[in-house]
Amino acid sequence: MGRVWRSLIVLLVAAMVGTAARTAGAAPQVPCYFVFGDSLVDNGNNNVIVSMARANYPPYGIDFAGGPTGRFSNGLTTVDVISRLLGFDDFIPPFAGASSDQLLTGVNFASAAAGIREETGQQLGGRISFSGQVQNYQSAVQQLVSILGDEDAAAAHLSRCIFTVGMGSNDYLNNYFMPAFYNTGSRYTPQQYADDLAARYTELLRVLYGYGARKVALMGVGQVGCSPNELAQGSANGVACVDRIDTAVRMFNRRLTGIVDQFNALPGAHFTYVNIDGIFADILKAPGAHGLKVTNAGCCGVGRNNGQVTCLPFQTPCANRHEYLFWDAFHPTEAANELVGQRAYSARLPSDVHPVDLRTLARL
Repeated sequence: MGRVWRSLIVLLVAAMVGTAARTAGAAPQVPCYFVFGDSLVDNGNNNVIVSMARANYPPYGIDFAGGPTGRFSNGLTTVDVISRLLGFDDFIPPFAGASSDQLLTGVNFASAAAGIREETGQQLGGRISFSGQVQNYQSAVQQLVSILGDEDAAAAHLSRCIFTVGMGSNDYLNNYFMPAFYNTGSRYTPQQYADDLAARYTELLRVLYGYGARKVALMGVGQVGCSPNELAQGSANGVACVDRIDTAVRMFNRRLTGIVDQFNALPGAHFTYVNIDGIFADILKAPGAHGLKVTNAGCCGVGRNNGQVTCLPFQTPCANRHEYLFWDAFHPTEAANELVGQRAYSARLPSDVHPVDLRTLARL
């Protein structure tokens, strides 16, 4: 009996030590995470804006613990996945309504329908363009200076944070390829438009760098020509992706690697590019190997490919959401976001990132 008790005590102590070790090692890999982007990662900023680009109603959030929050998905977004992999206990909150304490660990500035160009998405109503998001970040930095005592302390804090910036999708879907509302498609060749976006993007990224951003991941634009909305409008068989859109988008993506190299020549900068287009293409090449069965239709929505209108309020979505690549006309499911977020954090192929993945970026 004595030996049994001694064994139990040894096991109990070992369990307590293990728990303590896990708790001690549970700190996030970086002190803060800041998010910039559009509806792919908006988690509630548009809820307080007069806009048609909102997702704070069911069935959005049907698989998210908090229900409909403004996330354009059934569950997690890619940045939710990334924040979890970085070791944060809570998801990064939206800037709208964030407390001063939350600024210390990072906030999400993303806004649905936002673009690099100011006019992008205007047909949908209010949205916070990338320049507006950068202005909100500048405001947050001023608050951090007050909280931490001086600019040097704030700069030291921010230099250790991760920043992810994913812009450009709307500049194509809700601008260049929307001739009924915009004339950019007739004013610019695809190459000229990619150059224009890259120049504007670089200018605003330079402001972020000037305000302390050092570990920055540029999330490339995905294969938007494969979204249910574009398939519904421009695919003869509803399966083949719309090449003219994806070809134009890739011109912009190619410029992002050059932007990364340009910033990495600056003191203390660690910029990287996440090849969302390539990751997406790899998933589409063998969807079954990634647990997906339906890649050309939304889990909810209306019309051809469930892609002509996004999820209607209280619409009943598909039951097998984990087998769908797309949740609605434009946005991926949680299952797809998990795949993309995991590969952004820990690259599966050398082509997934340039030059490093987010796990490596966190250590730099």
